Amino acid sequence: MTSATEQLMRLATADDRFDHSHSELRASQLAALNERFSERRDRIKLLARRADEAGLTSIQRFEDAIPLLFPHTAYKSYPEAFLTGRKWDRLGKWLGTVSPYPIPPIDTSDIIDIDDWIDRLQTEGHHLTCTSGTTGRPAMLVSSQQDLEWSCADVVAVFAWGSGVQPAQDRRMLGIATTASSPRNTAIGTALHTAYSDPAKEPFRMPIPPITTGSLTSMIALRKKIADGTALPEELATFERTSEQRQQALDKAMVVAAETLVAHREEKLYLSGMWSALYEAARLVREMGSTAVDFHPDNCLYVGGGRKGAQLPADYEDFVNETFNIGAERKFQMYSMQELNSGMPRCQAGGRYHVPPWVIPFVLDEDGEVLLSPDEGEIEGRAAFFDLSLDGRWGGVITGDKISLDFGRCACGNAGPSVRDDITRYAELAGDDKIACSGTVDAYVRGLA
Repeated sequence: MTSATEQLMRLATADDRFDHSHSELRASQLAALNERFSERRDRIKLLARRADEAGLTSIQRFEDAIPLLFPHTAYKSYPEAFLTGRKWDRLGKWLGTVSPYPIPPIDTSDIIDIDDWIDRLQTEGHHLTCTSGTTGRPAMLVSSQQDLEWSCADVVAVFAWGSGVQPAQDRRMLGIATTASSPRNTAIGTALHTAYSDPAKEPFRMPIPPITTGSLTSMIALRKKIADGTALPEELATFERTSEQRQQALDKAMVVAAETLVAHREEKLYLSGMWSALYEAARLVREMGSTAVDFHPDNCLYVGGGRKGAQLPADYEDFVNETFNIGAERKFQMYSMQELNSGMPRCQAGGRYHVPPWVIPFVLDEDGEVLLSPDEGEIEGRAAFFDLSLDGRWGGVITGDKISLDFGRCACGNAGPSVRDDITRYAELAGDDKIACSGTVDAYVRGLA
């Protein structure tokens, strides 16, 4: 008999996957939640502790799942001394508390930094993605090979759905961004290139080294020391010299990117990047004398992330689209995060992010403790999700995002739940973000490790 989880995940290949209403999915999603909980309860130490604390042996209502969702901070709950002291064996033990797969003891005698450790884990089948944070302590998110394969298939599918551009291996790929190096990012990039890139045309990548976890963590840690006044004079000099060198390299790379865009302006292009870099590339291209009339009429664009704090003019989106001749129907954006395995593509007609059937959305109060979601209409609050596709870690996460979730039919015609395109961060609204269970979860994980 096919499980509820398998039934929902099989919709990933269905043309109508976003057209299933909340009421239609509700029973299957609740059954799938309980299936996942039954499978993973005794395999993920943190999950078992949370279940024991809540007195839960099964999930009979959606409310039962709320105490079992991990705050996004759980993935950076290891003692900072493990990282700064290069205690890789202790970090591996900690990682085993949030993954269903044991992290075996590995030889760490020749590991110099976190980048080496990530590479060593990958050889053992544990693919680690580290996200940056203002504290200098990155979140560590482990994925299985199955997770990478799902992410690769999913990103191609959602891009095709959201942009209307089908994989035909007929485009020149141009990435206008500095990319973070991780197994997941590399796999996703390869999948998109395989699906859309013309094999005869070499993809363009910015001619600068990718950002590694080690370099990013070191920079953030130094900025923290500068902020609290503990940085040494030689550290300040190194910081200023490194920052200047990186900015010079980035400026040169942007010129190369603009020249490449102009050189291939008559070809069908697949552009990708964040708004700040895309805007700068468009500005340089215009300075070189090229405009929309010079570019192919069937170009497409994949925008990753928001403005990321960049100061841009009010018309930055129109400026980029008009420069590169990007039609509204060929611009792709999606809502997702590293803690999830699946994307929520933005539709063209309604301008909303559509939640796939195998991702169960929750809207909670600001503290992340009370489920607010009704059975119909629109509700605003803290976003939480359970991604049934996740294999290498628990699928439930409480985010730092404030969203509006609509259970009604979207203007694009699809009946599935969707998120309004006005997502904000609680940390930006209040200057800080405290999820009520974060401290307890952090203490649990430290104790378990």
